[in-house]
Amino acid sequence: MGVQKVEECSITRLYRTPGYTTAKTEEILNKLKQQDASVHSLETELCYNLETTSINENDKKILKWILQDPFKPKNLTETTQLKESLGSIVLEVGPRFNFSTSNSTNAVSICHSLGLKNVKRLEVSRRYLISFKEKEKISPEKENELASLLHDRMTECRYTSENIPKKSFNEKLIKKEDIREIDILKCGKVALKEIDEELGLAFDESDLVYYTNLFKNVLKRNPTNVECFDLAQSNSEHSRHWFFKGRMVIDGIEHKESLIDMIINTQHYTNPNNVIKFSDNSSAIKGFNHHSLRPTLPGGVSELKQIETDSHLIFTAETHNFPTGVAPFSGATTGTGGRIRDVEAVGRGGYCIAGTAGYSVGNLNIPGYPLSWEDDTFEYPTNFAPPLEVLIEASNGASDYGNKFGEPVISGFARTFGMIDSNGERREWIKPIMFSGGVGSMEASMTQKLPPQKGHQIVKVGGPVYRIGVGGGSASSVQVQGDNKAELDFNAVQRGDAEMENKLNRVVRACLELGKRNPIVSIHDQGAGGNGNVLKELVEPVGGIIYACNFDLGDPTINALELWGAEYQESNALLCNMEDVELLKSICKRERCPVNFVGEVTGTGKVVLSLDKEGTVLPFNLNLEHVLGKMPRKVFNLTREAQLLKQLALPEPLSIYQALEKVLRLPSVASKRYLTNKVDRCVTGLIAQQQCVGPLHTPLADVAVTAISHFGYEGVATAIGEQPIKGLVNNEAGARMTVAESLSNLVFAAISDLRDVKCSGNWMWAAKLPGEGAALYDACTAMCKIMSELGVAIDGGKDSLSMAARVGEKTVKAPGTLVVSTYAPCPDVRKVVTPDLKAPSMGKSGTLLLVDLSNGKSRLGGSALAQCYKQLGHEVPDIDNVEDFKNAFNATQELIKDGAICAGHDVSDGGLITCLLEMCFAGMSGIDVNISHRNGKVLPILFAEEAGWVLEVLENDVKHCLSVFKKHNVPVYTIGKSIGFGMNAKIAITVKNACIESTVLPFMKMWEETSYQLELYQTIRHCAESEFNSLTQRTGPKYKVTFDPDEDRSGKQSKAHSDIRVAVLREEGINGDREMAAALVRVGFKVWDITMEDLISGNITLDEFRGIIFPGGFSYADVLGSAKGWAAGILFNPKVQEQFRNFVSRPDTFSLGVCNGCQLMALIGWIGQPVTADVTPDILLEHNKSERFECRWSTVTIEKSNAIMLQGMEGSVLGVWVAHGEGRFTFKEDSVYKNLVKDNCVGLRYVDDMGNPTEVYPMNPNGSIEGVAGVCSTDGRHLAMMPHPERCDQTYLWPYMPPELKTYQKSPWERMFQNAYDWCCADGNTSTYY
Repeated sequence: MGVQKVEECSITRLYRTPGYTTAKTEEILNKLKQQDASVHSLETELCYNLETTSINENDKKILKWILQDPFKPKNLTETTQLKESLGSIVLEVGPRFNFSTSNSTNAVSICHSLGLKNVKRLEVSRRYLISFKEKEKISPEKENELASLLHDRMTECRYTSENIPKKSFNEKLIKKEDIREIDILKCGKVALKEIDEELGLAFDESDLVYYTNLFKNVLKRNPTNVECFDLAQSNSEHSRHWFFKGRMVIDGIEHKESLIDMIINTQHYTNPNNVIKFSDNSSAIKGFNHHSLRPTLPGGVSELKQIETDSHLIFTAETHNFPTGVAPFSGATTGTGGRIRDVEAVGRGGYCIAGTAGYSVGNLNIPGYPLSWEDDTFEYPTNFAPPLEVLIEASNGASDYGNKFGEPVISGFARTFGMIDSNGERREWIKPIMFSGGVGSMEASMTQKLPPQKGHQIVKVGGPVYRIGVGGGSASSVQVQGDNKAELDFNAVQRGDAEMENKLNRVVRACLELGKRNPIVSIHDQGAGGNGNVLKELVEPVGGIIYACNFDLGDPTINALELWGAEYQESNALLCNMEDVELLKSICKRERCPVNFVGEVTGTGKVVLSLDKEGTVLPFNLNLEHVLGKMPRKVFNLTREAQLLKQLALPEPLSIYQALEKVLRLPSVASKRYLTNKVDRCVTGLIAQQQCVGPLHTPLADVAVTAISHFGYEGVATAIGEQPIKGLVNNEAGARMTVAESLSNLVFAAISDLRDVKCSGNWMWAAKLPGEGAALYDACTAMCKIMSELGVAIDGGKDSLSMAARVGEKTVKAPGTLVVSTYAPCPDVRKVVTPDLKAPSMGKSGTLLLVDLSNGKSRLGGSALAQCYKQLGHEVPDIDNVEDFKNAFNATQELIKDGAICAGHDVSDGGLITCLLEMCFAGMSGIDVNISHRNGKVLPILFAEEAGWVLEVLENDVKHCLSVFKKHNVPVYTIGKSIGFGMNAKIAITVKNACIESTVLPFMKMWEETSYQLELYQTIRHCAESEFNSLTQRTGPKYKVTFDPDEDRSGKQSKAHSDIRVAVLREEGINGDREMAAALVRVGFKVWDITMEDLISGNITLDEFRGIIFPGGFSYADVLGSAKGWAAGILFNPKVQEQFRNFVSRPDTFSLGVCNGCQLMALIGWIGQPVTADVTPDILLEHNKSERFECRWSTVTIEKSNAIMLQGMEGSVLGVWVAHGEGRFTFKEDSVYKNLVKDNCVGLRYVDDMGNPTEVYPMNPNGSIEGVAGVCSTDGRHLAMMPHPERCDQTYLWPYMPPELKTYQKSPWERMFQNAYDWCCADGNTSTYY
């Protein structure tokens, strides 16, 4: 692949101590002691392994500045500080040597931006000095046991004196080109079978027959191993969906329609609002004409202005199950990244807005927290991570990726299951489900990809080629996971780099914003099958030539097969015209995004991979019609298997309270706070509804809603349904209830029309095992029928049909799962109803109405209650009357649009009683309920998961609501009142002669406990304990506004100023710039989009701006410390540093740093003492005390301070979004903080429910001293704050607002930005210096 000059490398090692905080070290020590009681103590350090070609002393000085702790620079040394002696060992673990981590990529990117081009790789290893009670030699076995607790074997390894790289990480990697012919002409099918086994290609018998014939009789030549590998990926079940397109023969009878035919047929019964459907990337429906913020010169230094545009609404969903089961964190990151690229690659490009996420795993078996429905005798295979690890690490991975990329996760699900069914068969998610959905928008003029034409350039945009996910498409298609070789599972381990995805996304966005000048002719995301798959799709049907020597390689030993088949992430392929090459290059340069022009469309109908420009070696050379052409449909002979169903037998006597003690702890029912705390739910500034609601920000929302612009209320609503446990009893009913659940969640956002609703259907099934394929067919038939009756339709989806794993000698099938994601246009995103009861907080009593769609039945089959008693039951809930359901949906929509409903929640997992209790938890309110209209036994009435929903309405609206339901002929019943506010509010639920009475707190603690137990595994213990225990004291925040947010401020400005310019300055990885720009534009500023690359390259200077805004995000993914790379780019670039120095010294300027921007302002000394390359800061933002990213709706008080942006707001207590991992204000000395207080430089503090400054978690999300949340310069012109006012500067962005604030039209946070504008307009502040 071309001759590459090899430079002599060396590895420098620098050591920093301690490696962990005291609290984290203590937790690791306890983990080691549990394994080995003889462990006594632990010390830690980090080792920075720098691979360079050469570095001088000045380079080393800059490197040390980047790597050291600014408060403790002497803790970075050139020799280790851990000394091993008798009775102690040093264990070192770190990333595997064979490919660069994303952390290294970002660290190297920092170095290169500082001119340190000789730095090639920078990996961080962790070193542990473990001391034992006895002074004796430690055995190798003990070493390995302890080391296994300290690293992830799939992505990391031990570093020892024997294996540690001496000069280069690649020194032991050998390039194995190994392009060879597979001798089909001589050996026929046998030769194919051998390569199938060697490379794990997952060919079935029909594949072997077809390809043998193709090469032997049609092409009359032998294929190369690269061609065989390619065919396996491109035509795998994973890529081509043979099952859904296949001929179905069930019990000997062939069915006329394939699964995909049935699914497409749902489109005939709905509104024809799809503009894209059944596309490989995403689907889209007609959206809105609206105003949006766009650069006047996209792809360059530019002002951002409002323009009118037509946008359509995008949805896509997929799963990433096998990679997540093997390596949960990296599998989930790349699942999220792949789905994001599906949004980017729709039509000629799409805009990402928000994501959804779901996890289905086996029994958790949490140590020390036994749950009676889990069986601790079950075995688990070693080639999959255990369910507890999958749930925690997969959700960590998906959250981390979205946080860094800048896509909020705003809805989701989590379910656990493992049980021996009535047939004596174990069903469990050994192979887990990692589900990722995405909402976006696109230009109405960009829906159609343009056809490839001869001369079009074939372009790869994004990260370099890595030996990652080689063969993932075929590996995911293996019928039973565990049947393939373990080393091939290692090959499926992937690597996510959210920072690269962010850069890639900005390139796509800039191209789209060029409108008619968009250089993207066609775009596809790279996924299963790697380059081979995506480049063939791109040039189909006309063909093209691809030059291997034109690709950037992340590893010089990549061979042709790996280059062609590796599923390395963060890469899109596109076509552009020759005349647009320079434009595309300039956009990529500005965003620092790699771009390779790898080939050209030829028009020959062939795809050719050439190792060089001369075409001397062609590892791949096939006609597209032979690879992607119409291959024969596969025939699937299926049989239905009779199920043995047993009637549910609950223990007797069983009280309501005893049942709740179990059901409220079942993960599918229990609180999902462990998922929502750690994921950004506000980035973009477009989120009208995410998971959390009510005064305690409780994760219970049914529907997710986003706006599509910062300057209007048009948007999109989406919701999820999945009911796999009911499907184990009755496949058809399970499918119908899945559709019903999704719509029962969607109903709480006012949408355009039920017939405008479109759905993504995702199928996760062990479809090729006995009985399962027929079960899937029956479920699909039922789903399509009910959708057609309701007038909704499928427009896309994916399938994963190998949901089984080998456990010892047995095959364990996962429950067959259908996930239905509904989405629809939302004309006004403010019209959303949430589950939190509201009347009691207003000092009123609300009326509770039950929309009861049970048809008088209370069926417990497949319920949470049944699962808690290790049973499935024999009869499940179903939709007996589709017309009733449709009428109920439409009536509820009418009432939401009227504003007649206060709160609402659907009946789902846990039944009616859980629905009622969750409304109490969300609203911290009591209820008095009497259910008298249903016949039957008490427990079935309360715990059956029959369709329906509960509404809270104020007394004045009851008559109107009942009349609307009557008009629509909907069964609705008044069942009680919401009454009493607070944790001690009384809950009383009566059914017949049975009654349960308590208060909110004890039930809520039950419901929160499983989440708390999971939090113990993902945050520092004392933080998890603090949050769980604080429930007892919580009263809900007390907001106060000391000014009128709606006041007309135009008279405050001494003269009209139409050209006050502010720069929103972003570094790579920043993701909060557009919402910040919108907040500034809204109050009158002229806002410019400026990158650090623009300043460094001299495309613009800061002289012409009155304000600089440093927005939030993760510059360089926060590697080496938050904002560290960004700050270095300013302090170590003399020209840029001079511009900053001049700007800050001008008296007419101001600045605002939020989140990452706040961290930057501390590092460059715009708050605290001035900083240079030789003078360290005296204020730092360090890791949150929880030692993880926190996203919270926190409460802050605005202090009386010098800050110009906070003038007139002092004394206010307001809710505000926070989203950060390193937000704890720390000071070099106590006197620094005392002087800030004395000089009135503290602008905001986190407060508790009583409005008092607090250090208690989670009211204080990071542990800052006395709740410090924002600090300003002594003259008040420069303000640095961790919370995000720009993400709540409109009222609909507030996830919770008490009734007294709802009278305002404007958000109180808009005043901050208005203050800045007024200050710029005021007499004496109007000078300019350019």
